[in-house]
Amino acid sequence: MKNNTFKFLFVLFLITIVSCNTNKSNETNSNISKINLVDYVNPLMGTDSEFILSNGNTYPAIATPWGMNFWTPMTSKMGDGWTYKYDAYKIRGIKQTHQPSPWINDYAAFSLMATTGDLKFQEDERASWFSHKAETVKPYHYSVYLADYDVVAEVAPTERAAHFKFTFPQSEQSFIMLDAFFKGSMVKIIPEERKIIGYCRNNSGGVPENFHNYFVAEFDKDFEINHTWIDGWNLIENSTNSEGAHVGAIIGFKTKKGEEVHVKVASSFISPAQAQLNLTREIGTDTFNQTKEKAKQVWETELGRIQIEDENIDNIKTFYSSLYRVLLFPRKFYEFDANNEVVHYSPYNGEVLPGYMFTDNGFWDTFRAVFPFFNMMYPELNSKIMQGLANTYKESGWLPEWASPGHRDCMIGSNSAPIISDAFLKGVKNMDVELLLEAMLKNTTVADGRPVNSVGRAGLKYYNTLGYVPYNVEINENAARTLEYAYADFTIAKMAEKLGKTKIADKYFKQSMNYKNLFDPETNWMRGKNEDGSFQSPFNPLKWGDAFTEGNSLHYTWSVFHDINGLIDLMGGKEQFALKLDEVFEMPPKFDDSYYGQTIHEIREMQIANMGNYAHGNQPIQHMIYLYNYANQPYKAQEKVRDVLTKLYAATPDGYCGDEDNGQTSAWYVFSSLGFYPVTPGADEYVIGSPLFKKATLHLQNGNTFEITSKNNSESNFYIDNADLNGKPYNNTFIKFDAIQKGGTLQFSMNNLPNKDWGTAVESAPYSLSTSKK
Repeated sequence: MKNNTFKFLFVLFLITIVSCNTNKSNETNSNISKINLVDYVNPLMGTDSEFILSNGNTYPAIATPWGMNFWTPMTSKMGDGWTYKYDAYKIRGIKQTHQPSPWINDYAAFSLMATTGDLKFQEDERASWFSHKAETVKPYHYSVYLADYDVVAEVAPTERAAHFKFTFPQSEQSFIMLDAFFKGSMVKIIPEERKIIGYCRNNSGGVPENFHNYFVAEFDKDFEINHTWIDGWNLIENSTNSEGAHVGAIIGFKTKKGEEVHVKVASSFISPAQAQLNLTREIGTDTFNQTKEKAKQVWETELGRIQIEDENIDNIKTFYSSLYRVLLFPRKFYEFDANNEVVHYSPYNGEVLPGYMFTDNGFWDTFRAVFPFFNMMYPELNSKIMQGLANTYKESGWLPEWASPGHRDCMIGSNSAPIISDAFLKGVKNMDVELLLEAMLKNTTVADGRPVNSVGRAGLKYYNTLGYVPYNVEINENAARTLEYAYADFTIAKMAEKLGKTKIADKYFKQSMNYKNLFDPETNWMRGKNEDGSFQSPFNPLKWGDAFTEGNSLHYTWSVFHDINGLIDLMGGKEQFALKLDEVFEMPPKFDDSYYGQTIHEIREMQIANMGNYAHGNQPIQHMIYLYNYANQPYKAQEKVRDVLTKLYAATPDGYCGDEDNGQTSAWYVFSSLGFYPVTPGADEYVIGSPLFKKATLHLQNGNTFEITSKNNSESNFYIDNADLNGKPYNNTFIKFDAIQKGGTLQFSMNNLPNKDWGTAVESAPYSLSTSKK
């Protein structure tokens, strides 16, 4: 809730950007703001979710940015994708997690838990009551009071390790247990070294036969008791080894009141020795507070790349909570060997190989805004990701579309293409351009041998011969596939064009017009088409699924990211186009869920938002608001962007309006609150909406600074009256990528009434392929 009676000027100072791998000087430390940006982050944002309704479907990720391992408290049973439910009462342990989504579920997970009194080790029995009132949740630190045992459990992360601190009461029987989870595990207690080592193999698919996550846990207290358990929760007293489907280790000792027991934990996908190396390198002799402070400073550095100045503290909390989510995925899946060389265990062929690897990402979601954000703010990171994509192609023969950790059969499209092309076109360095283009072209030409259905292009032969994937050939979500393939073709063409490969560019520019094959002039909606060229019948544009993916025709019709002016022409002009946009917002939230046989959560989230058929909680329509700019009505984009920013997001457990998928829904907020959004990755523009803050400063990796200021910005003043770029009047409804990268100032003057003349000239509209070719 906004506090309208007490406002104060909230000013954040520039944080000096330094490598997290170097020691910060006293001079650097003196420049760090007294305000900790990371403490405005609420990792519980989105955790008040369940299967039938997603307010984010997140868990509190205690991690460093893009860390190989995250840590999170478990309120649910082992294997439950909804691992942390905000309204739960009990915690079963704190686990290492790699889960990108509850729908994809976890892999390589294990947990630690502390108890006192009579031994309880089975997950239901050991679970302790807890309260959010006695819980501290920061990206760099988690603390919870385990009420049943009078124990405070804490954890602080590094990229591949973590430091636990358990504060015990006076007890004759205190225990710490390591649960190595199901689907194959091993533990070995080494009392003389105060260690537990072992491995876990649990996964949800996408792994080779030799997949292991090797772990090592070092304690700072002697063990007086050693137990293990084996399959079926069978306790083996006074044992130090167990191996089976599901095993765990228990160590015990006496404790004094307030006694702290520390556990330093690390893991590796490569070997036990590498796990030990990761632990020694990343924590070593550091204290718990040192580990915590290092993680905190890493977050301060990354969050400080964007400096916000505004009076509304709630919006600032939401901004940095969203930015935190953008900086979590994709996950680093590489390690540094004894020679400090970058190596990775391949989730594709099971070998240990040199070079980068990233995982846990669904490109169907993140091509839209997450990767464009990396290109704007983190090109060095994206260079490593692109090298990782090249390695994926070398090791599996295909580009990934949904990786966790290897190829997973989830979602549709060919969305590795826009991610690669946009990186190349934005100047990302050290890309193996020829290899990546080869991989992109393979997706468009090779139908057979795909490892899973989501990789490559399902229905490719139809698409290449007919120009669309037919509705009646038993390839589901066919219209959505056609639209996404056509856009991917555009991004391939743009990359080929820049490389001087004219024939390839011409071919794929032509194919990118395949979206027109599904446009139904009778209804002015996209519609499934049969193999014989007839449209599917009957047709209900409100039917979710079927020809579309997690949406209906009202949502997918706008998926012509590269040629909105071409879509405008099909609809009969800008006025008709704008009326069609209006229709989505103004109609009641009616729907047809017969394809699914139930009302899936994405439908319910649309229904309850009171925004008609606009379904911001899912990705296909998230760019749609910005399309008013193409129809000479940018003021409507301004009012609707601000509406979504202030009504559908908050730094609270129910703070999202649908799934927060690998940072995409958060990236929409981050971009949109700054004042613009990447409608067309692969083009060199961002489309302008309505800036939320009085001032935002981007500290770019090239050393330049770009400022966005908004005069008279307020809750009611969300319309752009006029704008200036670097002191000169600016009337375009887009801003060029290069204009931002060169540094400068974009200044908006805001009003409570729309200026219907601003940004309405022909040349003020954003990029469209058909217009640019003319």
